[in-house]
Amino acid sequence: MVKKILITLSMATAVMATSLVQDAKNAGLVAIPADKAALLKLTNDPRNPITAEKTELGKMLFFDPRLSKSGLISCNTCHNLATGGDDGLAAAVGHKWTVNPHHLGSPTVYNAVFFDKQFWDGRSPDLEDQAQGPILASPEMAATKEHVVKTVTSMPEYVERFKKAYGKNVTIDYATITKTIGNFERTLVTPAPFDDFLNGDKNALTKAQKAGMKTFIEVGCASCHNGVALGGSMNMLGVTAKYKYADIGDFKGDANGMVKVSTLRNVTQTAPYFHNGAVATLKEAIVEMGRIQLGKKISDKEAASIEEFLKALEGRKPNITYPQLPNETATTPKSNIN
Repeated sequence: MVKKILITLSMATAVMATSLVQDAKNAGLVAIPADKAALLKLTNDPRNPITAEKTELGKMLFFDPRLSKSGLISCNTCHNLATGGDDGLAAAVGHKWTVNPHHLGSPTVYNAVFFDKQFWDGRSPDLEDQAQGPILASPEMAATKEHVVKTVTSMPEYVERFKKAYGKNVTIDYATITKTIGNFERTLVTPAPFDDFLNGDKNALTKAQKAGMKTFIEVGCASCHNGVALGGSMNMLGVTAKYKYADIGDFKGDANGMVKVSTLRNVTQTAPYFHNGAVATLKEAIVEMGRIQLGKKISDKEAASIEEFLKALEGRKPNITYPQLPNETATTPKSNIN
């Protein structure tokens, strides 16, 4: 009798899990594929296919502070791969300790390959294009194209690596350098227990996380936080009410007032929240989102349940070994902290 009861309970649990998976898919939630070929199809750019040589070179450039005017700031400074792919600041800080003039925070670079658009205002179509902006922006890395190209080409090891990655006749220009950084960033994917669950592992989530996913869907969070990134598309901020910290900074979105929806992947590691970093905790972010996007008062119980689900989005990060960078030469541009 006990054995029959256990079998019945197990079957009921399996049915409930299957139903929840279907509900998630119906709500537009999409798993990172477990199959490597299927994942590569999502992350690869046929115009600049991912290769081991490009990825390793792109990683070196991502970590190289000498691309900046000061010689101090790298891509990893604001998109720290050890701390969630961002810098943990309310507003990004760049050259000469300049705070972002619009009080915008650095979005995570993890899983950014799945975003429809890059930057908070969605002005960039892909990672390769996005990589060109911060290096040249005066409040960020404050470099020039000429500085970047001269820095890279002054080091024989970099030149040889570009030849191995692109062929001996490669032109090492600014576009090629930044698209190589983008190539590396395409590999920064973090599959999580959530993905394991949608991909068939019924035990990948705790009971509380499964309940939280159900709450997440029923409340309506998935209307914006969907797709593989659970975000990354453009939407209005403040559909049913004004964001209570909207006056911190002057950012108003794109020409149509649209703002990129933050990914919820690894969201437990990317506080503070919203574009201007004005919300310190996940609970407050969840409640505020319900108020301004859904017109709902999310209860403490619902917020706690949703937060449990969000823990299931904390993914397995790729093993990043800090690269040893090429030696400078007599022709390498000198750093300039002014």
